[in-house]
Amino acid sequence: MLKLSLLRHAKSSWDNPDLDDFDRPLASRGLRDAPEMGKRLAGRGIRPALIVTSPAKRALQTARLISHEIGVPARKLLQDDRIYMASVPALIAVIRGLDDAIGQVLLVGHNPGFTDLVNRISDGEIDNLPTCGYAEIEFDHTRWKDTGRRDGRLAHFNFPKNSRGSR
Repeated sequence: MLKLSLLRHAKSSWDNPDLDDFDRPLASRGLRDAPEMGKRLAGRGIRPALIVTSPAKRALQTARLISHEIGVPARKLLQDDRIYMASVPALIAVIRGLDDAIGQVLLVGHNPGFTDLVNRISDGEIDNLPTCGYAEIEFDHTRWKDTGRRDGRLAHFNFPKNSRGSR
C-alpha cells in the first residue's frame, strides 16, 4: 500500500507588496502553525521516507519546519520546480514519477492545485485545503504510476484551526 500526504504551505506574509510571489516568506502565524502541524503529524506517527516540496520560499520554510518536527532528515527533503503553482495533471505527473520503493511521501505545495488534487485522486471531497492543511491519501496499489482518478482513500484531513482533526 502507498501513502501520499499533501500539505499546503503555512500562512505567508504579504507585508512587502514588492516581493515576487515565489519569494514570499511565512507570516508569524505560519511560523507558529507549521511546527504545530508537525507535532500533530508526529503524534499520528507520520514519518514519510521522502518530502518533496515546491521551491517557493513559503513552501520550503514550511517543509523544513515540518520535517524537523516529524524527524525527517534534511537529506530526505527534495525541491521540485514542477510543484510551484502546479495544475492537477502536473502534480499527478510528479506523483507517477516517484520511486515505488518509497511507500510514504509528503508533498508540500500550493492551492488551488492541492485541493483539486485531493478531490481528483481520492474518495474524499473537500472545499479547501487551508494554509498548513494536511490530507493523507492511501492507495491499495503498489506503483505510483498507477495513481489515477478517485482510486485513493482520504484517510485523514486536518488543519491548524481544527483542534480535533477529521477522518
